[in-house]
Amino acid sequence: MNDLTIEQVQQLIPAYVVALAEALQKQGYQAYLVGGSVRDVLLGKVPADYDIATNAYPEQVMQIFPRCIPTGAKFGTIVVVTQDQGGESHDVEVTTYRNEADYVGGRWPTKVEYARTIEEDLSRRDFTINAMALNLQEFDTAKASGWQFVAQILVDPFQGLVDLAAKTIKAVGDPIERFSEDGLRPIRGCRLAAQLDFAIEPKTFAAMSATLIVVKQISIERFREELMKLLNKAAKPSTGFRLMRDAGILELFIPELLEGQGITQPVFHVDDVFNHIMAVTDMAEDSIKLAALFHDIAKPRCFMKDERGVHFYGHEQVGALMTKEIMQRLKFSNTEIEHTERLVRWHMFFYPSADWRKLRKDQFDWITATKEQIQTHIEETRSGTTAGGWSDAAIRRLIQNVGGEDAIDDLMKLRIADAGANSKSEFNPGEIRVLSERISQVRAQDMALKISDLNITGQDLMQNLQISAGPQLGLILNHLLELVVEEPLLNTTELLLGKAREFIQNEKQNN
Repeated sequence: MNDLTIEQVQQLIPAYVVALAEALQKQGYQAYLVGGSVRDVLLGKVPADYDIATNAYPEQVMQIFPRCIPTGAKFGTIVVVTQDQGGESHDVEVTTYRNEADYVGGRWPTKVEYARTIEEDLSRRDFTINAMALNLQEFDTAKASGWQFVAQILVDPFQGLVDLAAKTIKAVGDPIERFSEDGLRPIRGCRLAAQLDFAIEPKTFAAMSATLIVVKQISIERFREELMKLLNKAAKPSTGFRLMRDAGILELFIPELLEGQGITQPVFHVDDVFNHIMAVTDMAEDSIKLAALFHDIAKPRCFMKDERGVHFYGHEQVGALMTKEIMQRLKFSNTEIEHTERLVRWHMFFYPSADWRKLRKDQFDWITATKEQIQTHIEETRSGTTAGGWSDAAIRRLIQNVGGEDAIDDLMKLRIADAGANSKSEFNPGEIRVLSERISQVRAQDMALKISDLNITGQDLMQNLQISAGPQLGLILNHLLELVVEEPLLNTTELLLGKAREFIQNEKQNN
């Protein structure tokens, strides 16, 4: 990395960031690009955000940049709102050099003291690869002086460039001291190791286990943020989960995952429950990472063994309940919880086509067939009692159960990842292809999947049937929805009123 040129680095730093640094320099202040943005630039990546360190105090930064957000001024940070050449706004954090002391709650310093130099500021940072600073004010000087390489304008007091080249996560200074300052740092170290495919230096890793009492004190929201970064930014999130497991961190936040270790699965599985979950999570697309992480979470609690072998009956139902509990504990939004819970609940949905396909396997090749051939074959068989393996009502109910049309695609993705992560799986990708075709057909129809889709309202029922708002009204609406899911042609106001009258009459007779 010592041969990385200044010109190559400049191409990865937007002009608006350089312009911001130059504005500080014109007022007599220093300006360095710091933190993860320097690390990413040195790795040849475009950073997600850019952080500037300066010797200007917060009030001075605010005078130079009136368009700013000063909510972090107490800790020396001002968010400057700047614009690129196209007029698009960007946020850049500008933080005064600082030393922090007397941390409480695993995170917050009771006091912030401003440092005099960039080297002092870097000494408070977490890992050596994040404790480098790029001297933006030297870009012009470098050209004038004939400097070519980024190492010539890099402030690197802790040999971060060396560790970056060696693919090593190493704490700045004493790792126990660093991790005692902020309990999130061990979690971030595991996440970075997975994200960058780096190894954690042994002394640094040992300090993670030694400071669990501090890790335990961090807010659950901060853990959740790192969890999502691990799931969505790491090519193999399993690396981070295994590191957190070995350090004792996973037990603090998602101990349920550890229950799957050593839980043997039936002969058509390769891994135990824990390792299977990890494999599926690695394979899953971002939209279903959480569902992949929790899809088999309940297997250890549903474990049973008889003369036929090992079984996990009902693990999808129990897993949905556990998923909801875990995600509520981690303070996910209700929308995220419901979506993930439904995917876990229905990830074991039965393929009515499976037996049907086996009976017809000599007549049609589902693996090699083209989309058009599958479509034709389905249409030809729909006149039979199997209707191509699925009835329209069964498809509508599956879509309804999983949460609607947007969620059904994620359910397919989860099923593919679940099977694809197991080399012994009997999964036939042709089944997903056929099911997807059938779902597409049904989705093209006018479907009612929720009460608001009905062509009748509670107000209509109250006015026409002389009933009042209350539990009975809800029962009637749910009954009508069930009918329409089975037969969409019933979804007219007149027919639904008739069905509602029948329901009320039957209720009276039964009571």
